[in-house]
Amino acid sequence: MTVVTIWPILAAGVSSVLIGWIWYHPRVFGTTWMRLANVTPEMAERGKKMMPVYAFVGLCASMLIAYVMNYVGIAFQIYDWVGAVFELALWSWLGFVVPILLGSVLWEQRPLKLYFINVFYWLVSFVVMALILVLGSQTSVASSYDAQFDANGQYLSE
Repeated sequence: MTVVTIWPILAAGVSSVLIGWIWYHPRVFGTTWMRLANVTPEMAERGKKMMPVYAFVGLCASMLIAYVMNYVGIAFQIYDWVGAVFELALWSWLGFVVPILLGSVLWEQRPLKLYFINVFYWLVSFVVMALILVLGSQTSVASSYDAQFDANGQYLSE
């Protein structure tokens, strides 16, 4: 049985929200993002009232992503930082985020620059989340898989 603890998943989810807060801050990409996404200052001001709700929903969504990444990491036996970055984060980003967000450019006629701001946010977020999941806990990705086997590689039945 695979043991999954909530702490690495929670930490990975929080990290994604914090990265988003920094990434989309007006001093980083926020001003450009607002202009390209046609978000007016009035719209942003109205959104501030709902910010706790948005942050909570964003955290839940990020934790769902972290849970799935953790599951994939266990299934593929990813147990080091190289695997976290190049196998888990990069391939997940390239296979899911890049093509899905490309639809906003192709079908919604969104600016390519907006696409790059969003897609690279997700790359950074996925890398940090994968590193937290793989390296952050004894019962996350690698060790939960390894715990099923003894020192000789024999499966430990329950």
